[in-house]
Formats: sequence, C-alpha cells, structure tokens
Amino acid sequence: MPANFPGSGLAKGLAVTLRTLTRKTVTEQYPDVQPELPPRTRGVIGLFEENCTVCMLCARECPDWCIYIDSHKETVPPAAPGGRERSRNVLDRFAIDFSLCMYCGICIEVCPFDALFWSPEFEYAETDIRELTHERDKLREWMWTVPSPPALDPAAEEPKELAAARKAAEKLEAEKLAAEKLEAEKLEAEKQAAAGPEGSGPEGSGPESSGPEGSGPEGSGSDSSGSGSRSGEEPTA
Repeated sequence: MPANFPGSGLAKGLAVTLRTLTRKTVTEQYPDVQPELPPRTRGVIGLFEENCTVCMLCARECPDWCIYIDSHKETVPPAAPGGRERSRNVLDRFAIDFSLCMYCGICIEVCPFDALFWSPEFEYAETDIRELTHERDKLREWMWTVPSPPALDPAAEEPKELAAARKAAEKLEAEKLAAEKLEAEKLEAEKQAAAGPEGSGPEGSGPESSGPEGSGPEGSGSDSSGSGSRSGEEPTA
C-alpha cells in the first residue's frame, strides 16, 4: 500500500466534493412531491375488520403490549331447523398505540386470518403523544392504502389459500353436476314409466291380432264346408 502523505485525507475529501458538485441534485421536494417508497415499507398497521375473529393472538404476542382489544359474545341462531345455537365474538374496539409500537411486525405475522397488514402511510405525526393511539376506524382507513402483493414467480407453487379455494369450488361444481345428472335420470325414468302402459294397451293385444279374421266364422266355415263336401261324396260312392 502506498504511504500516506500529509494532506492526503483532505485531498480525498475534496475529490468527493468535486464529484458531487458535478452531479444532478437528488433533493426530494417533500411535501410538495411525495416520495416513492419501497413496496414493503413499514409505515402503519392497517386493520381488515371483516377477517378479525378476536382471537387475541396479536395482543398476546405484542412485546410492547400496545394493542387494545375489546369484544363481546353474541348468540347466533341455528342455520337449519333442529340445530344448535352458536356463540361468536363481536369486535367492539381495536386500537394500537403507535407511541409504544416498535414496528416489529409480530402481530401481522401471527394473525391466522390475515386481518393486519403493513401500510406505507407515514404521515400521522401528532403534537400530543396521547393522540398516537388510533382506533379501528383509522386503522380501517389505512387498510385501503395497503399495496397489492407482488406477482408470484411463474414457477412458484400455488398459494395454499388459492389452492383451498379452488378445491372447494371444484367440489361444489362436481356436486352440482352430480345433482343435475341425478335429476335428469329421474325425469327420464318418470317419462319411461308414463309411456309404458301406452305401448302395451289395446293396440298391441286388441281384436286385430286375435279377431274374427283369425278365428271367426269365415275361417271355420271353409273348413266345415270342405268337410261337408267330403262327407257328402261318400254316400254317392
């Protein structure tokens, strides 16, 4: 390595300054121009309330205990006659104190029903620290700022949620086709049963097949006349 000469550090610093002077400025004119944030930016946490089952996993796993959840139970009537009533949890309050949150993302990872998401929203500064506790209405507003997930690699495996939904749809379609086939067979059997007596009615076994032509006086008369002529010839002989 070459020996450092006096003033070499100053020369290197001035070289960096000169290179920077020749480049275009990169100052972002915020807030007039919004910055382009990475898609996985951890700004705030959005709540998709419809997916929340009040399982309390996020509140229990939060290392800062900054999630507050209140709920009550409601009785759901049976879906079919003779069934049992069920009880379900109804969400009353879901709040996050962002003055305590350290943005670790554990609550989002442990949620089994995909009710919490990262939002890139970052403009939520307050002059009073007590106003950094945001309720579920504000968390729901931030939910609509959550970017769509990136497209999967073409060679990647199908997500388990999509696979389960596809299998359920295929099963319902198969059951529907089986029910339609069974109904068609039932209608065909009813048509055949209704058409059966008409094929074996008077037309098939009526007087036409065994009427007077086959065994009437005309047929037996020729035989009797023939026998009569033969019996009449014997005395003359």
